[in-house]
Amino acid sequence: MTRSTHSNTSTGWREWVSLPELGVDWIKAKIDTGARTSSLHAFDIEEFRRDDADWVRFAVRPWQESLADAVTHECPVHDRRAVRSSSGHAEDRLVVMLRMRLVGQDVQGEVTLTNRDEMGFRMLIGRQVLRRGFIVDPAKSFLGGRAPKEARRRNRGRD
Repeated sequence: MTRSTHSNTSTGWREWVSLPELGVDWIKAKIDTGARTSSLHAFDIEEFRRDDADWVRFAVRPWQESLADAVTHECPVHDRRAVRSSSGHAEDRLVVMLRMRLVGQDVQGEVTLTNRDEMGFRMLIGRQVLRRGFIVDPAKSFLGGRAPKEARRRNRGRD
């Protein structure tokens, strides 16, 4: 029997998440039980080959209303798949494996790379991550704690 690494960790419908491999300490994420795979706002996505394997280089802006603090990251391509948005639009996306910290718990999961400029959140956490022992309370927010005031201001475009 496979056991989850976390036992019933509560999360709200939105949380501050960190992405340590990218050097992103704070990014606001929507917790979405309707989405299978997590997704991350990425731009300047460039595929390349390294050691006979497919890799991807991409940039991330962690703040919703600011161009500040963009980071670039390289990692192996885990998969490619068609993803259908809630509006019914299908898009081919690259999938990478990323480690994230959600409500104080470290988890690794599949993350698709896409432009989320028009979305309300830079990141979406889907069921594949949540099934590792997270319980979503849709009436709560930020059960993992709020980002520091400076990070919240930057997220609102108030550098």
